[in-house]
Amino acid sequence: MKETYEFLKNAGTYYLATVEYNQPHVRPFGTVNIFQDKLYIQTGKSKKVYKQISENPNIEICAFYEGKWIRVEGIAKEDDRTVARKSMLDAYPELRNMYDENDGNTVVFVIDKAIATIYSFTEEPKVYRF
Repeated sequence: MKETYEFLKNAGTYYLATVEYNQPHVRPFGTVNIFQDKLYIQTGKSKKVYKQISENPNIEICAFYEGKWIRVEGIAKEDDRTVARKSMLDAYPELRNMYDENDGNTVVFVIDKAIATIYSFTEEPKVYRF
């Protein structure tokens, strides 16, 4: 998991794919955190992505960094604990002008049953499960 976190953090922007009905939706994201040895992402409950994940928690993340790319597939499970939201916002203090762990909007998801694969054109893929 640490390799996955570092890849996503170094990439800066990753793309999160969700599904609504039969239509895929992809958008750029930037928040990623390790909390209690688990990988987390963050968004707002007022956004369509929250509704999409709530209805279908199967997600995929993709990012490109230094000639390699990563794909992370897993199940996004909402963690409704204040301490989990606070950990994310402490890692991204610049978000505090839009989010607060007690605002009723901030939501964090732990990525469960994850399979992360790092690819390149010159090396065999590296697979991580967590």
